[in-house]
Amino acid sequence: MKITVDEAKCCGAGQCVLIAPDVFDQNEDDGIVILLEAEPAADRHAAVREAAAVCPAAAIQVDEDA
Repeated sequence: MKITVDEAKCCGAGQCVLIAPDVFDQNEDDGIVILLEAEPAADRHAAVREAAAVCPAAAIQVDEDA
């Protein structure tokens, strides 16, 4: 699994950080997503999928084949 984020789309809702804090963080100044782990371990995949699904800006892309 490989994750990419589109910072320009991010609205700073923070749902990704709540769901997968080991993979996502937020910039303290503007709340924009920071990707901590582009290729997370298998035990984090479910949380990453959920974070992408609930992102209100659709700023998280998950490539399952990477």
